[in-house]
Amino acid sequence: MSRFLLAVLILACVGSAIGVVHARHRHRLLFVELSRLEKARDELNIEFGRLQLEQATVAESNRIDQVARLRLGMKFPEAGDVVVIRP
Repeated sequence: MSRFLLAVLILACVGSAIGVVHARHRHRLLFVELSRLEKARDELNIEFGRLQLEQATVAESNRIDQVARLRLGMKFPEAGDVVVIRP
């Protein structure tokens, strides 16, 4: 009976050790994945900032163009209105 109990305890100990090794390996894999996703998030945040800046720039130039056309009556010159002066 004691040998049977000893065998069960040894098997339980080995099973527990295998479970710990498996859990630590899974933790490492998930940590690597987390690090990769954080890096991708940071890159996306940088890109988002760039796009916001570009949008603000485009919106500003469009607003200036609109004001110049409506309030000041400005327009692009026609091809015949352009004079090229050569040295």
